[in-house]
Formats: sequence, structure tokens, C-alpha cells
Amino acid sequence: MGLEMKSEYKFEIICKNLLSGGVAGMLSKTTVAPLDRVKILLQAHNKHHESHGVVKGLSHIIKNEGPFALYKGNGAQMVRIFPYAAIQFTSFEIYKRYLDGVFGETSHIDKFLAGAGAGLTSVTMTYPLDTIRARLAFQISGEHVYTGIIHTATTIFKEEGGIKALYRGFTPTLMGMVPYAGLSFFCFEYLKYGCMKYLDWLTCNRCETNTGGLVLSVPAKLICGGLAGAVAQSVSYPLDVTRRRMQLAMMNPETRHFADGMFSTLSKIYSDNGVVKGLYRGMSINYMRAIPMVAVSFSTYETCKQLLHLDTGLKVSVG
Repeated sequence: MGLEMKSEYKFEIICKNLLSGGVAGMLSKTTVAPLDRVKILLQAHNKHHESHGVVKGLSHIIKNEGPFALYKGNGAQMVRIFPYAAIQFTSFEIYKRYLDGVFGETSHIDKFLAGAGAGLTSVTMTYPLDTIRARLAFQISGEHVYTGIIHTATTIFKEEGGIKALYRGFTPTLMGMVPYAGLSFFCFEYLKYGCMKYLDWLTCNRCETNTGGLVLSVPAKLICGGLAGAVAQSVSYPLDVTRRRMQLAMMNPETRHFADGMFSTLSKIYSDNGVVKGLYRGMSINYMRAIPMVAVSFSTYETCKQLLHLDTGLKVSVG
């Protein structure tokens, strides 16, 4: 693909990609919001959930805080996730176009690099909103410190060190984002390519407006997205735990030592709780949330692109 063709990425297409990505992010995150909240409570060892697993955690929230408490922090999540997902998916499309063919026509390394770059771009621009959402989700009814998004942001900014406090845990997030976003997009694109090339009779629908003539069916999109999410989360999860402990460190005096830095926090998590109960604490619920979340995210994004008449196919030879 020449430079002239690569530069023809029109404003209209970017807007459609932004919309598709934002809708995909909001739908996928809302789908797993209850599991997301329990994961945060488990990751950061909330005192009310020290001995809980997934089911007990969910039932405890419903019993003591009500069913709507399962979505605590989801408002802040929506404020964050629309721009985050919109930027991530659109960045991926742009980076993918510029890297197309650099590593050969059949290589998928460009998808990994484009995904990693997209993840870094989106998380850098929206990270403070993730910190705010985590603080709100960590609160238990009757023990509220923050009253809403703006109050959370201003309190952190004034009392914990300004903008730096809103970016606490940013380093492990960046380090975790490279394998997570890179592998998510790489695995999805690789599986999508395989389905369209070798299993088109089972996994694809015909599409006259598509350059390849094929698009993945919804079940195939869900399966490819779910597998991509499982692989990516398995690799990057310890850094996700580290990020959460750093984001929430200042909420309790006994956890403030987790605000010292990424490597210090990693070391303390390991020394205090080990691998299974520390670095991978909450991993079971993470699989329960990450697999459907990524599946819904990729499926919704691809479907929205098709509805908006964007080319989402691959130029593959099918038998």
C-alpha cells in the first residue's frame, strides 16, 4: 500500500470508527460491570470481601448495598470508556494501515504493534478517569469518601499531589497495556483471518459491499473475541493488580505503602500474598468478565462498522 493510499483516511471514516469504538466499549463494559466491581474489591483486598469469591462477593453486595450497587462506578466508567474505546479502535485502524505490509503480506506482527500502540494511546489520554472509576467502585455503602466523579477528581487532585495522583499506577498500566492490547488485537485479527481463509463456509457471511466478499458471523466474532481476551488477560493480569493497588492505596492508611512505585508494589504484593492470592488474585472473576467483555467489544465494533458501511473484511483467498 502506497503512502498516497494510506493518507486517504478520510475524516468521515475516522468519525465512524470513533463512534463504533465508543459504542462497543460502553456496551461491553456495561455487560460485565457487576463482575468488574467485584474484581476491584477482591484485587485491593477490601476488608468486607477478604474471604469472598465471585458468587459470595456478588451476593454480599446485593444483600448489603442493593442490586444497583453492582453498577457502582459504572457512570464514571461510561464517561471514561467511550473516549477510551473510541480512541483505541480508531488508533488501531490508523496504525494498522501505516504498518500494512511492513513485515510481509502474511505476517500479523503489524497487528500486534498496532494494537499495542492503540492501547498506549488510549490509556494515556483517559487514565485519570480510570483512577476515579476505581475509587468510586471500591467504596462500600455507609463508608463513602467520594460523592461523584467531580468530587473524586478534585479531592484526589487537592489532597494527594495534583495531576500526579490521578496518574498513580500509570507505569504498570503502560507496561501491561503492551501485551494486553497487542495480544488482544493480534489474536482477534489472526483468528479472524484464519476463520475467513479456512473456515469461511462455517464462520462467515457473504457481503457484497466488502472488498473480500466476506464478514464474520456474530457467533464467530464472539468466539474469536473471547479467545483473544483470555490470552491477553493471562499475560498482563499481574500488572493490572499492581495498577489497582496503586490507584486505591491512599484510601486506607494501612495500604498507603502500595503508593511507593510499581516495582515496590509488585514486590509487596508478592511478599504479602504470593502469586495465586496476590499477583493473580481475582483471576477467576477476571476470566468471567474479560472473555465476554472482549467478545462483546470486538463483535459490537465489527458490527457497527458494517452498519456504517465501513470495510471490515480481509482480502483472503478462499476455496
